[in-house]
Amino acid sequence: MSTETAGKQNEDLLYRRFLSGDTAAYDQLLIRYGDSLVMYLNGYLRDFQESEDLMIEAFARIMAKRPSIRDGFFRAYLYKTARNLALRFNQRKRRLQVFSTDGMDREFADSIIFRETGGDTDDRSVTQRLEKEEKMRALYQCLDRIDPDLREALWLVYAEDMTYAQAASVMGVKVKRVDRLLAKGKQQMRNELRKEGVTNAY
Repeated sequence: MSTETAGKQNEDLLYRRFLSGDTAAYDQLLIRYGDSLVMYLNGYLRDFQESEDLMIEAFARIMAKRPSIRDGFFRAYLYKTARNLALRFNQRKRRLQVFSTDGMDREFADSIIFRETGGDTDDRSVTQRLEKEEKMRALYQCLDRIDPDLREALWLVYAEDMTYAQAASVMGVKVKRVDRLLAKGKQQMRNELRKEGVTNAY
């Protein structure tokens, strides 16, 4: 059994335990996904305090509604709930409703550059560390230059490690749409990264 499959099953088990009255299981889900959800929400809100507040509200809504969620989709349901809250919040504040990586923790981007390149993420030398930091800087600059929908799809699949189906559920689109967004997003990222001197991504 793969680590990813085991993680999904554990997620399903925790949610079923919560539905059965085990509040400790709910706390474990909050610990597991709270920080990454705050990072995702910050992509819409550009404010960590507000992102933390909406993260708590998203969890609270699930705790109150206790919805029936199909296996493997607890996190997608959680993120979709949080995304809807963020969009409504931005409507009230009349903010631009696009997903941005501005201000996000750079460590979350490692997988986007290194996952498909086979790059070495170990800081074994000053040179390697500087090269990695430079790639992270270039990545974030390039992410903010591409279409927000492409950016969000890339983030959900590569930084959040969601399946296409989970990302589609979060974004409210069909799986084929996510596939197209990723293909187009990776092509745009390749083009933008080349401008920054990064030639081995994707």
